[in-house]
Amino acid sequence: MRYEIKGDNLPVVICEVNANESLITERGSMSWMSQNMRMETTSNGGLGKMFGRMFAGEALFQNRYTAEGGPGRIAFASSFPGSILAMEIGPGREVICQKSAFLAAEEGVELSVYFQKKLSGGFFGGEGFIMQKLSGQGTAFLEIDGTVVDYELAAAEAIVVDTGYLAAMTEGCQMEIQQVPGVKNALFGGEGLFNTVVRGPGHVWLQTMPVNSVAAALRPFFPTGNN
Repeated sequence: MRYEIKGDNLPVVICEVNANESLITERGSMSWMSQNMRMETTSNGGLGKMFGRMFAGEALFQNRYTAEGGPGRIAFASSFPGSILAMEIGPGREVICQKSAFLAAEEGVELSVYFQKKLSGGFFGGEGFIMQKLSGQGTAFLEIDGTVVDYELAAAEAIVVDTGYLAAMTEGCQMEIQQVPGVKNALFGGEGLFNTVVRGPGHVWLQTMPVNSVAAALRPFFPTGNN
């Protein structure tokens, strides 16, 4: 497979696939494709995988697109202003990402549910107790809210992230929750009560415009039922 990501803050990834090559995606992600791309809706792993994807914020079923009779083309567009991030998944290169980040992948990539090891990381961290795990082998495409900023963390090195700004991390990273110090800072600082701490070794991808922050900023401008 060859691919090209086009667009700035409204991106699309265009994939050129060989004959009989397949891509998997969530429903509604396909934007356009060549006529010889055949779609098949599949559980992709049976009942257990279906419910695992549901808990991870994805649909029960996935769509598989296969090029028939020759090379094919298929495009997947981002559903929110931001970025599309291509990742090479393989043994030792598994990635943990936020719910609903998965856009599409080669058929060898497996999407499964990932539970935070520490309950506080899910209840207070904003990233959620349940996240997504990408494993297997192949190229995967993730939707990122806003611009991607990434860091390589050494062993024991940590980065403090505000709620919702963590997009993805390699499986070797550890995530925990840190309370904002000081009552005055927590109540009047405007940064919330908790921050997410990601500790290496590993790679971390951050996003500059979490969709929940955008929704909160726009909420005062929406008419209420009392108007």
